[in-house]
Amino acid sequence: MESKYAQHVSRREQTGLEDELGPILPGPGASDYERYLRTDELLSLQKTDDERNHHDELLFQVTHQSSELWLKLAAAEVETATRQMRGHDLRVAIRSLRRSILALKLVTEQLDMLELMSPWEYTSGVRPVLGHGSGFDSPGWNEMRRVVPAAGEAFHELRRAEGLSLVDVYRRAREYEDLYELAETLVELDERAVTWRIRHIRVVERIIGGEVVGTQGTPVELLAGLTHRKLFPELWDVRNELTELAKEND
Repeated sequence: MESKYAQHVSRREQTGLEDELGPILPGPGASDYERYLRTDELLSLQKTDDERNHHDELLFQVTHQSSELWLKLAAAEVETATRQMRGHDLRVAIRSLRRSILALKLVTEQLDMLELMSPWEYTSGVRPVLGHGSGFDSPGWNEMRRVVPAAGEAFHELRRAEGLSLVDVYRRAREYEDLYELAETLVELDERAVTWRIRHIRVVERIIGGEVVGTQGTPVELLAGLTHRKLFPELWDVRNELTELAKEND
């Protein structure tokens, strides 16, 4: 099936070299690149020109669909890290968590694209066709919320196996460097998630306002109050204990 988005350009047309290797993977697409990435299917997931109520629907769909892909990766890497922690492979688990952190960073940065929509054109042209669509229904974020508690518990299992309290993990960080680094990586993941939610609510306020009701009837100001919920509150609370202990030792 020929792609409707672009005509296939041969290797010879692009580089002047002969096409020596044709596609060998199964599926539609003129090249293995298209077949492996399933670009025909991927690029058909957005509304066509005729289906759009407003030009900015393409921007809106691409931004949110790509966000869902990054969140899918973020959740998968957290789940992988949990298995690695339970296998006592802390360094590899930290690397997996850093992938999740970077995915959340990219999701946050691409929110800039939404701010290039006019508030009036969004509210009059795009929002009316969203139905009851809401970020509360994001499969990617809901999957993150599902997998994160197990990652926290896997960390605490490792800590308890060493006979350490959370305070000990920080006070004896030089002795337990990998455990300390794991704790701080979880904190960074948490911080990235909070940063993304705060950035998202600022975008919402910039486009539709902060004193209106969202697509599912939830006031924006109520949504703003949810942004500071932490994934691992105990890893933030321990800092208060450390500060008090340091004062006692002065």
